[in-house]
Amino acid sequence: MARSVALTCVLSLLLTAGLGAQVTADRLRNAESEPHNWLTYSGSYASTRHSLLDQITPSNVDDLELKWVFQARSLENFTATPLVVDGIMYVTQAPNDVVALDAATGRVFWVYEYTPSPESRPCCGRVNRGVGILGDTLFMATIDAQLIALDAVTGRPIWKTAVGEPSQGYAMTVAPLVIDDKVVVGVAGGEYGIRGYIAAYDAATGDEVWRFYTIPGPGEPGNDTWAGDSWRYGGASVWLTGSYDPELNLTYWGIGNPGPDWNPAQRRGDNLYSDSVVALDADTGELRWYFQFTPNDPYDYDAVQIPVLADIETADGQVVKVMLWANRNGFFYALDRTTGRFINGRPFVTVNWAEGLDDSGRPIQTPQAPGEVTYPGVQGGTNWYSPSYNPGTGLFYLSAWENYGAIFEPSSEPEEYRPGQLFLGGRPMPAIPGAAAPPALTRGHVNRWTEAVGNGAVIALDPRTGEQRWKFEMTDMTTSGILTTASDVLFTGGREGYFYAFDASDGELLWRTTLGGVVHNGPMSYQVDDAQYVAAAAGNVLFVFGLRD
Repeated sequence: MARSVALTCVLSLLLTAGLGAQVTADRLRNAESEPHNWLTYSGSYASTRHSLLDQITPSNVDDLELKWVFQARSLENFTATPLVVDGIMYVTQAPNDVVALDAATGRVFWVYEYTPSPESRPCCGRVNRGVGILGDTLFMATIDAQLIALDAVTGRPIWKTAVGEPSQGYAMTVAPLVIDDKVVVGVAGGEYGIRGYIAAYDAATGDEVWRFYTIPGPGEPGNDTWAGDSWRYGGASVWLTGSYDPELNLTYWGIGNPGPDWNPAQRRGDNLYSDSVVALDADTGELRWYFQFTPNDPYDYDAVQIPVLADIETADGQVVKVMLWANRNGFFYALDRTTGRFINGRPFVTVNWAEGLDDSGRPIQTPQAPGEVTYPGVQGGTNWYSPSYNPGTGLFYLSAWENYGAIFEPSSEPEEYRPGQLFLGGRPMPAIPGAAAPPALTRGHVNRWTEAVGNGAVIALDPRTGEQRWKFEMTDMTTSGILTTASDVLFTGGREGYFYAFDASDGELLWRTTLGGVVHNGPMSYQVDDAQYVAAAAGNVLFVFGLRD
């Protein structure tokens, strides 16, 4: 107890001296102007995961060495991205503990421990992506659908708000997105037949300010895209943090698959706004526009990837405010983020469920029957792993699963919805013996659930055309996000346990080290006392690297 009090006093002095953790709304809007910090889940509202730090370069990246590690007291996957505010790091250890550390040494100042309700039932692991911050208050979303505010100096709880009912399958895995005086989160739980939503809460009190349902109810535009009353339990959940354009005052969020996952006949129609990106007025939560990637999705192609915002100059010299999106369905998209207009799109991995996209961006589907090999499979061409956009190279970078196949068998009868129970409408099944797979599937990882073969890759795309500029193939899959820097170094990891550095311009491998576990989170970078650091998590450990002294 004495040690905890002493460390809290040290942290309090540090924060008071440097006004650390006094993160105003203006600082969040201009996060790019202080690259020594990492103020949001994706580094800034634009979610480019591009750091303007340039101390680590292609010529000296070989001099990286391990500076410190943080061993989480958890055996769950370490999927969180830390925040760094003026030398203090805030990170979550799964499922829902918050830790404050000295960002230069790894010294722990305090730990807030939270025990989720035993009724919590997130479908895909007891994980958390991190915290948000405003002023000297931290915000965490929990797997039992609670939103908690903490004092950033002491770790003491300030308020707690119930966002959803965990016994019904509601959960949260997002890092909250703070916009002005509001904390915005979305609920997961689509596999349990929830009705998804995104909601904003008053940062000072925890009171709900607005709520947007990701499935429109009766009388609302889009409700007719759900047959009968299937909208009531259609999923369309959210499990990744959105983005925000302060000039447009629009916040963008990716929406998950419809439910039941694998029986589209039970929910005939396009099933809005599942598998879509929605643009919401940040003050009111009103829908301004949407774009649906996979109508009436039968393949579990959640559109829960990160919306990446960039301003790109066209061939005729015009600057367009775009949203870049590598989708789980295997297509890359560029959209006008002011209007949602489709600009371009093309596959970045093998795709056979659609032959292409029409002029509006709607897929021209070539449905795959049960027993036929489907590309991409249930994990998609990419998934929740954060991409990056480097304005210096003008390239968009993503982690991909190449040539991965899976198929599904719908239930023979409509599945009955039971609150709090899985609502999937089918099951994975192996390929019919003798079913043909593309010739490319001659090596790589064999998935024990679907008997599919494939490998992971880092891919660089030209966002103006969607064309591939370079690719680095791995022998196993990758679940790592990507970080780029102003010196054109790209950092990422893989399921093999390697942490890599590439030349972002041409994909040359510059450096790698073994971390001894799967890299699940998105690497990030920050600076303390003129020293640049790069952090990545593998297994249940956070590793922090810097240049050799």
